[in-house]
Amino acid sequence: MHPSQSELLKLKNLGLASVNILHSIGIRSHDDLRRVGPVEAFISIRNRGINASKVMLYALQGALMDVHWNDLEPELKQHLTSEVDRLLATQNSN
Repeated sequence: MHPSQSELLKLKNLGLASVNILHSIGIRSHDDLRRVGPVEAFISIRNRGINASKVMLYALQGALMDVHWNDLEPELKQHLTSEVDRLLATQNSN
């Protein structure tokens, strides 16, 4: 196992499949994920053709907060979803 995999695997909500997906978009550490942010990371995942659900978005946010994704406040989930929708709409109009 690559050292960066074990670092990411220590985060809440992230299993081996999620870590491998993060690696495919260049996120190899907790700092990388924090720098990119859950919204941009999620959009990068979707742009690679990976059919990730909103649970992945919430899992990324929860990993940064050390909280299970299901325990995120509904308002935060709505904000994350709105940001993704806004950025994807902007991306699609270009």
